[in-house]
This record gives sequence, structure tokens and C-alpha cells, in this order.
Amino acid sequence: MRPARSVGSSYENQPDQAQRHETDGNDTERDHTEGMERTTVLRIAVPNKGALSEPAIAMLREAGYRVRRDGRELVVVDGENDVEFFYLRPRDIAVYVGSGTVDCGITGRDLLLDSGSPAVEVLALDFGASTFRYAARPGEVAEVANIAGRRVATSYAGLVSAHLAGLGVEAEVVRLDGAVETAITLGVADVIADVVETGATLRSQGLEAFGEPILRSEAVLIRRADNGEPPEVSVLHRRLLGVITARTYVLMDYDVPATLIDAACAVTPGLESPTVSPLRDPRWVAVRAMVPRKLTNRIMDELYTLGARGILVTDIHACRL
Repeated sequence: MRPARSVGSSYENQPDQAQRHETDGNDTERDHTEGMERTTVLRIAVPNKGALSEPAIAMLREAGYRVRRDGRELVVVDGENDVEFFYLRPRDIAVYVGSGTVDCGITGRDLLLDSGSPAVEVLALDFGASTFRYAARPGEVAEVANIAGRRVATSYAGLVSAHLAGLGVEAEVVRLDGAVETAITLGVADVIADVVETGATLRSQGLEAFGEPILRSEAVLIRRADNGEPPEVSVLHRRLLGVITARTYVLMDYDVPATLIDAACAVTPGLESPTVSPLRDPRWVAVRAMVPRKLTNRIMDELYTLGARGILVTDIHACRL
């Protein structure tokens, strides 16, 4: 592979240089100055802007953490949970985690792999999904093998270089900071590699995607690769998994004739097993089970047709499995 040449890059918002804010029980702020002894246990990097930022903050809030109230806060200390949040550029988070500057962080799988940092994915967070693909003018490049000898423009030079090298394709990778779709029109490249959602942006530039996706990405929780999962990170891991589960499932309660319990439990098997409780009328039993949120109405229809009555659905706000 030829080395990627860069058309601009930057780093900012380093944790040790950021302004810190701590909140007490009355939600009043206290400024921290540099040189003070660190009192928090876990340092977590969070995207400070972009498509991953608000969903990440919302998930952390649902997990019971104190998060920033406005975009000017770069560091927030959650004393109750012994956590310090650093709001950093999404592209830099994997670098800080890999270097041990912070203990863990939330970023995109694509940014993690592109960084080449010694950090590993701990948990997929079920938001920020995207597909990374090659694109070119229609009819010019039909498959990835045809990229050989051409120029490929991308904001993910590390990821693309590794992908092409893995396929044995030699090409010049041109690193851009943004607006990759215009690179072919401007004569900077012959092919681009970028995030593709609906394809509308590509079509507006007279381009079309080709070949298999380079990567299917989403937001992920990451930690340093060489030190296992510390207990503090395990707590964060369980809390975030609890949020994902609470978003994915609902709790369904219903009454059903005792003679139909086996058929009803086949419709709502739950995670391990549904809870079945006797009722005052021995001919009926009460059933409780977690069911996939997206199947809620279909399952309710099946249960009603089977003979279940009093079917109720309750949101799950938090859980541990």
C-alpha cells in the first residue's frame, strides 16, 4: 500500500486542558483548577458534537449518570457515581482511550478501527448505525479489485488502507477532513470511501456505491486493549446494557385460562421463562414476561386470539440481566 497523504487534520479538547465543572446535590457548579488531586475513579470520554453526541448523552443519563447541561461544558464530574466525563472530538476518543488518558469512551466503530489505537470494543450501543462503502462515477469502477492504481479519497485513511491491504489491492489513499463526495468532481481522487445512508448525497454528485460494504458501524463503548475490564468499567458496561435492554423490551402482563398456559407461554417465552401466578379463580392464571418492543402489538393480538384477557404493557426504565 502507498502511504496515505493528508489534506489537513487537527486535535483539540485534550482532557488535561479542559475546563472542569462539578455539580453537588443542589445542582450548583464548582470550578476545578489544574493541579488538584483527582477524586473520581473512572474517566469516560463522550463525543462533544456530531451525530453520536446527543444519543450518547441521553443513554448515559438513562443509565443514572450526571451529564452536561449545555455544550460549553467540556468536563463534568459526577461525584455520586465516582465518574468524570470528558467531552472530546469523536475522532480523538479512541486515541485517548488507547493511550490510557481516559479509562473508556463512546465513539463509532469506524473511528475506533480507523485510529489504529490499542483500544477494543466492549459493547455495541444500538445507535449511530452507518454503512461505509466505496463509490465512483457509474460504469467506471465495478468492483473493489478495479481500485488498483487509482486514488481513493476518504476521511478514514487508516480504515481504508487496512481494508485494501487485506484484499491485496494497491491504491493511493488521500486523506480528507470532510466533503469527500466532491473529491472526484474536483479531480482529487478517482474513487471515494465514505459513510453511505440513503445514497442521496452520492447521487447529487453523480456517484454510485459499488462492492460490498467496507464496514457496518455504530456507536460502541471502548476500553484500552491490554488491561482487561476493570470493575469500574464493568459497572458502566452493565448500566449501558441495562439501558439497551430496557429500550428493546417491554413487560407484558395478562390473564389466560389455565388450560391454555402452555400455548400462551409459547407466544411469550420471556428471557429465561415467564412468571406464572395463580389467581383466585383457579381456572385462570396470570402471566408476566418480557417481550420485544417492536413485536408488542402483534403479540397482544396473538394472545387475545388465543383467549388471554387483561393484557397490559409496561415500559422498562432500567434493568440488570
